[in-house]
Amino acid sequence: MVEPTPSEHVYETDTPILYEAADGIAWITLNRPKYHNVQNSQMTYALDDAFKRAVDDDDVKCIVLKSDAKHFSAGHDIGSPGRDFHASVDRRLMWYDHANKAGGEKAYIREQEQYLGMCKRWRDIPKPTIAQVHGGCIAGGLMLAWVCDLIIASDDAFFQDPVLQMGFPGLEYFAHCHELNVRIAKEFLFLGERMGAARAYEMGMVNRVVPREELADEVRKVAHRIAEQPRLALQLAKQACNHMETLSGKNAGIDAAFGYHHFAHANNTLVKGDYIAGFDGKKMADANKKQAGE
Repeated sequence: MVEPTPSEHVYETDTPILYEAADGIAWITLNRPKYHNVQNSQMTYALDDAFKRAVDDDDVKCIVLKSDAKHFSAGHDIGSPGRDFHASVDRRLMWYDHANKAGGEKAYIREQEQYLGMCKRWRDIPKPTIAQVHGGCIAGGLMLAWVCDLIIASDDAFFQDPVLQMGFPGLEYFAHCHELNVRIAKEFLFLGERMGAARAYEMGMVNRVVPREELADEVRKVAHRIAEQPRLALQLAKQACNHMETLSGKNAGIDAAFGYHHFAHANNTLVKGDYIAGFDGKKMADANKKQAGE
């Protein structure tokens, strides 16, 4: 697979993220519907801008991340015209530019900034966050949902990390064993199958499951209830819970798994001649549909 040059990527929209705020709630909408909200750099930094805007607004007490497309998110962008892998970005974290680097360094630095680093940054947002999930929440889409404090899903939602077929141990923000029991996490990864919302609820990964037509109202109801609570108390409760996760080894485990992930990138390059083993968005989607019997 030949990577596009910076001049070859073409964005289909100037607004990959939509933002509105009212009544103490910020509504952040993923807005690449044509490509099922796959995440390129443009979307990642627009999402970071939206989260920052919500944090800076003292009237906002709760943040909702949602999608108005067919799916919540189909993961990272590995094949749309807007795939901007080579492009330099206005970086937010203490990593240097990836765009002019070669070999394994290029992907490692980019993913430290845009995937792992951003997810850790968003997990620590000092206001409660809710992921409103419908349709597919796949691979990199899991990261967006998992960094949120609550996940409320429609009954047609499904969750999936199918990247073992690409040679990876799992996605970059490897929170699987904290979102799921370890044995269930292994099943989730080894088989790469879709986990429906009902089972995700049974496993403790999802807070509530409601009919699709009731999803927006349910999220609004929960968000309004949260917005009635004292801001500092919400922040302290979130900080305490996140600290408990950190004490249990979550960050250390994720960092170790990130290293395994990039060993797999390097191995793919040596064995397959391509760091994602020759897959693109269409091939990955076709493989998932075949596995699901569609």
